[in-house]
Amino acid sequence: MGALNKVTLLLLIVGGLNWGLVGLFDFDLVAAIFGDMSVISRIVYVLVGVSALAQIVPLMKGDQLTVSSVRR
Repeated sequence: MGALNKVTLLLLIVGGLNWGLVGLFDFDLVAAIFGDMSVISRIVYVLVGVSALAQIVPLMKGDQLTVSSVRR
């Protein structure tokens, strides 16, 4: 797994956890850390969105994520 793939996967995990907090507790962690719709929080949201688009490529190629590939 390449470095870009690892970074985008990490950003998607952060984004997914943030949405889970929003759904369960109406708490936006990114907004709490960086400010509600501040420049930095908007950049984080954009990076999560771009990461989702970047992860479409390995999905369409059929790359399989395994525990052993994450440890490398």
